[in-house]
Amino acid sequence: MSPRRSVAEALGTRASILDRSVAIASMEGLEGLTIGRLAIELSMSKSGVLGHFGTKEALQLAVLDRAGEIFRAEVWEPALPAAPGLARLRVLCEAWISYLERRVFPGGCFFVAAAHEFDGRPGAVRDAVESRFGVWRARLAKEARRAVDAGELPAGTDPGRLVFELMGMAMALNHTIQLHGDPHAATYAREAVNARLTPPSA
Repeated sequence: MSPRRSVAEALGTRASILDRSVAIASMEGLEGLTIGRLAIELSMSKSGVLGHFGTKEALQLAVLDRAGEIFRAEVWEPALPAAPGLARLRVLCEAWISYLERRVFPGGCFFVAAAHEFDGRPGAVRDAVESRFGVWRARLAKEARRAVDAGELPAGTDPGRLVFELMGMAMALNHTIQLHGDPHAATYAREAVNARLTPPSA
């Protein structure tokens, strides 16, 4: 076996472990991940699974990274072609709603679930979850600030408050879909976002 093939196979195995881990953690939380369960489901030895990460915490952090890649592909990247400011903010919100509506992760928003699981537990995993939320909030605030500067939103709009409201709408949508299965939830969310992002004079 050539070294190149060996590396490719190792990367493929690691990717398979992460994809299965994301699916499990989405439904049962990051603490629901166990090396033994992954080994059984992937027909691997425990040492074979552990060898790719070293510790359970390292596995959890790698799973967060993989979930972050999926979120970026689903929500951030579709908005990049849009003009900075209000147009991009609208595309971001629509992609965000669609991501939740289509249940890209079977357990709903991966990061909302992770935040609920770790927000009161200090450590590297909590810090990683908080950091990802910080990056997302900063991206939304940047586009909101651009929209205000361009006159696309009222001059008195506080980007931080707007982001707070948009985050609340998304979390309400996630909750209403996952817990209540309300078929109207995405429609309500779109209407709420549209109302918030439409200037009074429009």
